[in-house]
Amino acid sequence: MQPRLSLRSVSKRYPAVLANDAVSLEVAAGEIHAVLGENGAGKSTLMKIVAGEVQPDDGEIEFDGRAVTIDGPQAARALGIAMVHQHFALFDTLTVVENVALGLPRSASLADVQRDLDAAAARYGLTIDAQRRVHDLSIGERQRVEILRALLARPRLLILDEPTSVLTPQAVQSLFATLRGLAADGLAVLFISHKLDEIRQIADRCTIMRAGRVVATVDPKRESEASLARLMIGGQPPQIAAHDTPPGPPRLTVDGLRLGGKGGAAVDFTLHAGEILGVAGISGNGQRALVSALAGEAQVDADALSLDGRPLRGLGPRERRALGLRYVPEERLRHGAVPEMTLAENALLTGDSLHRRGFVLPGAMRDFARRVIERFDVRCPGAEAVAASLSGGNLQKFIVGREIESAPRALIVDQPTWGVDVGAAAAIRNALIALRARGCAILVVSEELDELFQICDRIMVMARGRLSPAVPVRAVSIETIGRWMAGLWEADAAAAGGAR
Repeated sequence: MQPRLSLRSVSKRYPAVLANDAVSLEVAAGEIHAVLGENGAGKSTLMKIVAGEVQPDDGEIEFDGRAVTIDGPQAARALGIAMVHQHFALFDTLTVVENVALGLPRSASLADVQRDLDAAAARYGLTIDAQRRVHDLSIGERQRVEILRALLARPRLLILDEPTSVLTPQAVQSLFATLRGLAADGLAVLFISHKLDEIRQIADRCTIMRAGRVVATVDPKRESEASLARLMIGGQPPQIAAHDTPPGPPRLTVDGLRLGGKGGAAVDFTLHAGEILGVAGISGNGQRALVSALAGEAQVDADALSLDGRPLRGLGPRERRALGLRYVPEERLRHGAVPEMTLAENALLTGDSLHRRGFVLPGAMRDFARRVIERFDVRCPGAEAVAASLSGGNLQKFIVGREIESAPRALIVDQPTWGVDVGAAAAIRNALIALRARGCAILVVSEELDELFQICDRIMVMARGRLSPAVPVRAVSIETIGRWMAGLWEADAAAAGGAR
């Protein structure tokens, strides 16, 4: 078949890095073509070139056999190219339907857009309230909006950059069924993911990139996950460390916390020193409210919270950090880091030892950032690199490393490996396990069930604002946790001998 998209020797240079080095790639109509690579391999830059958001320095682009210049997103849309971004391109203050309408022809009314949006959400299993404002949505809900907006544009080429990173397994399978149906009708799909099992399941071909270059194009169904990982990394992926030491005394106690006000269900659990406690659940079921309450970003009944026996009433995020309670939010850019600031400046955001009496300590700030970069293998030009210039995985490693390097007594981590490649994910998980061994109490909120089963000692589930009992990971299965996500845990929890 004639290629829908052809890239020939496309290159893109930045002052400190060659992001794409003479990349050639073809995607046929009706093909689902995966692009695999480590964080920083150049995948997202290449996709932004196709979407008109970045201009290449060299190379040629053909669309349906015709040479084209994609000099902006509008030109890409005119060709029929739609993209779902890893870092969402949504307006926080607008509603879901208003955001979707911005990417569609101006002739469509909001009422028509909402009708089409509701129908698509039901058809694809990506339910969303069209009237909610984006700033009230969780990361998983925002991802649903991005996917629905792209599908409603009825594209000829659909680019998906980490589309399943915070979707439930059921939503992933529904999306895959949709993509197969659309591909059968002639849609070309470029699919970027770090989930090797998903690439083997959905993709017809897979192009592997390393350090900005194409190193192989394979049939992923003839490869194993291990062989794909070796191609991506250029060696063996790191293994997850053992962690079977018994936990210590209670560190963080949550007793009768009501996240929805007086009418909300009470949340109770105890997090021990030297323990990793996981929170599973479908995005939008109260996880965001829980971590905001624990970190001090939301006003709740603080009598329900205590750290090492000390009540947290009246203490904001900074005061809680001083007691050793630290937090890695789910949203990297704008919450975990300021995009326009350097890594050294971003270290200052939670580095309370990096300023004194109102004065910043520039040397200490840069040294701290350099230590994090070196220890956590953050691939960037240095401490003066702007946060927005890093790939998602490398920025995630920096943010997680920033909090770990501050030696917390308790750490809350929300979606620790969202959109992170297999090597970086293993590095982050091993860093959390090492921190656990030093006596830190760690609460991990994740929609990656495999991740929770890999690193956690106990696991609980959040559904419709309610929290299940915490049970030992060895006492439950992934299938059981899947049932709990629907709120069905009473009988199973009793059988597993769960303890709060």
